[in-house]
Amino acid sequence: MRTHRIRIAAAAAATAAVLSLTACQGSGGGTRDEGRASSPATATPTTQAPAATPTSAPAPAPADTDASGSKSTSPQGDTEATAPGKNKGKGEGGGKNTTGTPNTADTADTADRPCDASAVRVVYSPLSRPLNHAMLTVTNTGRTACSAYHAPVLRLDDGQAAVAVDRGSKPQAVVTLFPGESAYAAMILSAADGSGNHGRTSKKLTVWFAPRDDAGSAGGPAVLKLPAGTYTDSTTRVTYWQSSMEDALS
Repeated sequence: MRTHRIRIAAAAAATAAVLSLTACQGSGGGTRDEGRASSPATATPTTQAPAATPTSAPAPAPADTDASGSKSTSPQGDTEATAPGKNKGKGEGGGKNTTGTPNTADTADTADRPCDASAVRVVYSPLSRPLNHAMLTVTNTGRTACSAYHAPVLRLDDGQAAVAVDRGSKPQAVVTLFPGESAYAAMILSAADGSGNHGRTSKKLTVWFAPRDDAGSAGGPAVLKLPAGTYTDSTTRVTYWQSSMEDALS
């Protein structure tokens, strides 16, 4: 009897457990699959087009130059001398020698050598002030030093007599020219008050360089064509070579 009751109770307990489990499943109380976390979206890289390479503008065409590649700088109205055998390819134009500072050893033994027309450039320049004046400029275009001794020896046209020298213009020291350097001599063409005699229009000027002892000439001459209307007379004279234009005109 007692055993029968125990069985009934056990059966009832089992039935209750089954009903309880069924009720839980029906109410949605089971486990849920939450799923995997969403993977972040991968951005697709954007390819940037390369920047266009700028095109350089074409270089401007160079200005006209002479055969040496230098622009002509001769002042208008000036007259440059021509001399047989003159070397124009070295230092022409009165600028500094492009080989740099002259070697002392090369110039020490040549400073006493007189300048001559084969290694210099001579330019005649008319002046508006003072009246009836002109300037002679000699530039060393060689590779070694030379000295401009005394005064230039000048002849007008085909005259036999040399132009007179202004003895009061003698400098205290001889003007030595290293490559590219210049010396100056002023010409007084005619008397400002018209007191000169034998007035004429000169067309040509021949320039010699004096040696150290002032006897004769050093080398050949430089010949210049004078500007039209160059008037000279018996008072025409020239100064000694000077180291500056100011000294030549003083």
